[in-house]
Amino acid sequence: MINLARARCAGMLAVAILAAGCGDGGYAPVSGRVTYNDAPLAGAQVLFQPVGGEGGVAAGVGSFGRTNAEGRFTLEASTATPTPGAIPGKHAVRIALPPAKGSSQDSDAANAGGRPNTRQANPIPAEYNEKTTLTFEVPPGGSKAADFSLKGPALPKGR
Repeated sequence: MINLARARCAGMLAVAILAAGCGDGGYAPVSGRVTYNDAPLAGAQVLFQPVGGEGGVAAGVGSFGRTNAEGRFTLEASTATPTPGAIPGKHAVRIALPPAKGSSQDSDAANAGGRPNTRQANPIPAEYNEKTTLTFEVPPGGSKAADFSLKGPALPKGR
């Protein structure tokens, strides 16, 4: 016959071990710098999406950051509550510039009425965003060197 007190103790120990293993969800701190034609790229959106095996299927929650005036960024996971970092492992990286403030570009939501889309193309080459060739391996301990040096045509004035 199993001792009820021992069974309860073993159950509580198992729950405690599982809870300790869950911790912060396994995110590692990641920061870096983005340059464009050797100059800091300010105001860029930096997106990290973990990739799986076959076909590069998403393997978890992505992370994002925005570059400051020096082109530096720090990632935050796309979770319900702010969580610094990214899931360790290989990530596809996308870097894009959002529409300039005060521009006449329509948002996707505003364009739902069937009006012609007047959005301008992202000035950053597609190989760095929608057709990205950029990757980064996030080590379990994190990284302060997620640096990307982009090259392309000159950006529009005011960027």
